[in-house]
Amino acid sequence: MESLRIEQTKSTPRVDFDNESRVFTIKGQSYPENSFKFYEPIFQWLDAFFEQTHNDHLISLEIRLPYINTSSSKCILMLLEKFEEAHQNGRTVVVNWYYDEENESEMECAQDFKEFVELEFNLIAEHG
Repeated sequence: MESLRIEQTKSTPRVDFDNESRVFTIKGQSYPENSFKFYEPIFQWLDAFFEQTHNDHLISLEIRLPYINTSSSKCILMLLEKFEEAHQNGRTVVVNWYYDEENESEMECAQDFKEFVELEFNLIAEHG
């Protein structure tokens, strides 16, 4: 299965789902004009990935999203739910959410997402 790579734009994050390393990275701003249109191919790719791969490797979701609009938040939650479902089906999943330690709203956003899913979910402060 091919890895998924989407280049970052001013309003959309870089998406890099490396099938070999099992590291899935989302990094950048997320406020596309149509969030569901942007995230739908990602959801489809993930569905296929989880159907075609085995349970033997750690799957790591690395998130760095300094700004997320409301519709993107819904999509990120849907993304996290896909990983949570994979975890419930026996996969080892870890979420590492990186935030600027000087940006309180960014940290609070990450904490809110953490409360919605039952996964190993690490909040990691970084120097801006």
